Amino acid sequence: MKKIMSLLLIAVLTFGMLTGCGAKEEPAAEVGTSESTEENKELEKITFVLDWTPNTNHTGLYVAQKLGFFEEAGLEVEIVQPPEDGAVVLVASGKAQFGVSFQDSLAPAFIEGDAIPVTAVASVIQHNTSGIISRAGEGMDTPKGMEGHSYATWNGAIELATIEKVVEADGGDYSKVELIPSTVTDEVSALKTNSVDSIWIFYAWAGVKTELEGLATDYFAFADIDPVFDYYTPVIVAGNKFLEENPETAKAFLSALSKGYEFAIENPEEAADILCSAAPELDKELVVASQKYLADQYRSDAPYWGFIDADRWNNFYKWVNENELVEGDVMLNAGFTNEYLPQ
Repeated sequence: MKKIMSLLLIAVLTFGMLTGCGAKEEPAAEVGTSESTEENKELEKITFVLDWTPNTNHTGLYVAQKLGFFEEAGLEVEIVQPPEDGAVVLVASGKAQFGVSFQDSLAPAFIEGDAIPVTAVASVIQHNTSGIISRAGEGMDTPKGMEGHSYATWNGAIELATIEKVVEADGGDYSKVELIPSTVTDEVSALKTNSVDSIWIFYAWAGVKTELEGLATDYFAFADIDPVFDYYTPVIVAGNKFLEENPETAKAFLSALSKGYEFAIENPEEAADILCSAAPELDKELVVASQKYLADQYRSDAPYWGFIDADRWNNFYKWVNENELVEGDVMLNAGFTNEYLPQ
């Protein structure tokens, strides 16, 4: 609990620096209408924290802002970059109302008796599209093939347990996987230069990029190996106090956000243009290709965008608990809700 409180204090101080020093450099500042009018002054302000630099996971957010969906809902949304410790600490501290996180990294936030006050209120992508990519033809098209090859790891307990689980289940020997501590930011270069043999990626971005650059690869998705790994990544989180005190505002925000993602589903190229106008540093060709890939993934087979299935949510955390991957037990049937989504 002392560690959590320290993180929250850091988040409060960091937020001040983010909003005080970097606002003019943020892509979000160029999106939507910001003229000082009497009408704008009446809008309720919302701060949304990204998990990373703008990418196609965030497109619905930028669409909702650019096309005025937030303004129609009576909201003025500011999009900010995350501090080093991520979006969750800012949301938990109340310095931001919403942010982006991931179910696997949220596990420590939902420890029974020591939980951080945040709740997942929507899934951005309905199924886990992450997996292991490698150079084609080197035998790593299945988990067992990772034996005798290098893997770029960030040394996360859940990450490594996932690799061990899929390798062993495929008849491989996890101890023979060469773990290379590395944070890969350019997967194509890392594979082309043989810096590493295999990398955990989100296919919508890094996988699509390898296709565009003509790099032949093998790939397997974790969700295809074991349904326990079909968890939610990424998700939208909100602060519990904010949700309790402002339920209608939360519903208004998620209704507008849902419209943004539904627009991206139906109009991927136009949505890509909107994202690129907000973040002109992005590769337009990659954004368009990624957007087309995600058009079928945002909602997929769910009844509506953002829906979180309780069984899938709980099954992943059951696995985390059974393998003692975090200190304490992750609460089940907690930490998520569909209550604020339009249905």
